[in-house]
Amino acid sequence: MIRSRLIRFALGAALLGALPSAHAADAAKGKELFDEQCSVCHETASTEKKMGPGLKGLFKREKMTNGKKPTVENVTKVIREGGNGMPAYAEILSQEELEHLLAYLKTL
Repeated sequence: MIRSRLIRFALGAALLGALPSAHAADAAKGKELFDEQCSVCHETASTEKKMGPGLKGLFKREKMTNGKKPTVENVTKVIREGGNGMPAYAEILSQEELEHLLAYLKTL
C-alpha cells in the first residue's frame, strides 16, 4: 500500500517536473534560451517594464508582479502557464531547457 503510493507520487512528480533531472542546469544555456524566447518582452539589466516586467534581481525580490514570492516553484508556474499577456511555455520548453532558464534567471 505504502509502496504503491510512493510509486504514484514519484510518477506524478516526474510528470509535473518536480523531481530533479540527471543533468546540471547551465546558466549559459539558459541565457541563450532567454535571448531566443524571452528577451523580446523582458529586460534583464533593469526592473523597467518592456512588454513584460524587467527581471533584474528576480529571485532577490520580495514578490513578483502577481504578488507571489519568486521561488523556483512560482517562477516555473508562470513560465509554464503564462498569463497576463505572457504565453504558456509548457509545450515549448523541455524540462531541461526550463532548468537552464531558471539557472540563468537566478544570476540576474
